[in-house]
Amino acid sequence: MRILLLFATLALALRPAPLDAQSASYPQLTFLFQQWRVFEEPPRREGAPDYTLVMTQRRLAELEGWQARLHAIDTTGWSIAEQVDWHLVRAEMNGMRYHLSVLKPFERDPAYYASVRTSESDTPAEEGPTIHGAVRLWQYDIWPRTVLEQSKPMSRQETVRLTAALQTVPPLLRQARINLGPSTARDLWVGGVRAFERQSAALLLLRERVGPRGDRPLLAAIDSAHTATESFAQWLRDEGRFRLSASGIGKEQYTWYLKNVLLVPLTWEDEVTISTRELARAHAALRLEESRNRGLPELRVAETPAEYAALQERAIAKWMTFVRERDLVTMEHWMERALRERMPAFAPAATRDFFMQATQRDPIPLWTHLYHWWDNARIRFDPHPSPIRRQALLYNVWMSRAEGMATAMEEWMMHAGLYDDSPRSREIVWIMLITRAARGLGNLYAHANILDMKEAGEIHMGWTPRGWMRPDELLGFEQHLYLRQPGYGPAYVTGGRLLEETMAQRARQLGDSFSIRRFLDEVNRVGMIPVSLIHWELTGDPRMVRALADDAGPIPPCPTC
Repeated sequence: MRILLLFATLALALRPAPLDAQSASYPQLTFLFQQWRVFEEPPRREGAPDYTLVMTQRRLAELEGWQARLHAIDTTGWSIAEQVDWHLVRAEMNGMRYHLSVLKPFERDPAYYASVRTSESDTPAEEGPTIHGAVRLWQYDIWPRTVLEQSKPMSRQETVRLTAALQTVPPLLRQARINLGPSTARDLWVGGVRAFERQSAALLLLRERVGPRGDRPLLAAIDSAHTATESFAQWLRDEGRFRLSASGIGKEQYTWYLKNVLLVPLTWEDEVTISTRELARAHAALRLEESRNRGLPELRVAETPAEYAALQERAIAKWMTFVRERDLVTMEHWMERALRERMPAFAPAATRDFFMQATQRDPIPLWTHLYHWWDNARIRFDPHPSPIRRQALLYNVWMSRAEGMATAMEEWMMHAGLYDDSPRSREIVWIMLITRAARGLGNLYAHANILDMKEAGEIHMGWTPRGWMRPDELLGFEQHLYLRQPGYGPAYVTGGRLLEETMAQRARQLGDSFSIRRFLDEVNRVGMIPVSLIHWELTGDPRMVRALADDAGPIPPCPTC
């Protein structure tokens, strides 16, 4: 693994250039970006996105022209912030190239066609490959977006919009049977069945909420989508026994994706090394914590909804007070509400998954991870001035920042003193890091086709202490998601380590002027972008960006190769 050494002494960070200080040629980039985002949306076929082989080949050929236009822009004299924007557009275009030529979820991944989404992601956009034109039920009044909202009757305009969206499901699934015909990826196929079982349940619940006296065209669209979903799920079950190949993309293609799309300056081998090291470090730290805490009472589990509600109230108050009194980040008026909107529901023992095992003992470790919701609220309430960074980047380009920051916050806040009055809570922090490292490590081996999805799950489950990770729906969902999306499983750990390098370099530059608040505010200010670009913009040091060009691996093949 390349160790990114902290030896450069550099100038203080440059801030994003104000609009009146733009380089003369920078507007060419923003204009190209606007056109590019229009092109990235595929043409429609019977109202559904067209992922047929002929269309894929055509769009891949057209993409070359867009990439040529990007590289033709003269960036001489651009500020670091403007160059960062150029790299973001480059990453999105590479993401589409990879999507069409290597990952090919429309050809390999049945779950890609599960287009009905029931909940808003805690990340800037949905995790993993997401179909164009997804039906996001949480965007309609009938389906509350948060736990603080109630279901309401939809307006006529909303009803018409939802009806039209659901009418795309049957033609999409007819197309899917053709596109997926050559697929042999066994684990992706198995996971696809579960995805459509969830879609079927969501459609039934939607029909229940609309009610038997609801809008007749809407009810007809729901019924048609449900019938198509059930039929497609059965087709997947029937065909699954013929799909026997491995589902990973291989080490070389994994590294290409890291460096050219996610802009992570690591290789597959680097991520294995980091994940293995973090797994061992977290396990050793847990055992030391347990030794130190001998004789202390175990954390009490909230066993009733009332106990759980009281525990959450104390946790949110403590967390918000800690951040405010320690002056760890600039406080915003929406921060507490952003947490309360996403409070997980009470879970009885029989259905308590890994995260609820932790949360019903102490909710605060997970709240620190759910820095996610503060990130998402910031995008809504304080969008970045650059049009390129204003909304979520495509193809999960934000991955290392979103998941790396969320995971790092768990340990950072522990070291900052959050659990000084609750030593047993520190054990939860280490257990959460252990499971993320084990989960990522198993996923790395699955993408290298060394292990299958079941065996990767056994690493995930077997290394997690106290039996908190079980062979349940959460385990299956996570292993399937990370097999569908290269780089995601390890990003929680590797993104955090890259952020720590950024913090160390920034602290070295600032000396006594450094503070955690200043650092977190600077990270927030530059937007939801890869850590390599955050490091460059905050420190002026381009080493992480230069490392992206090293050993970039093979150029992805064309769809018919």
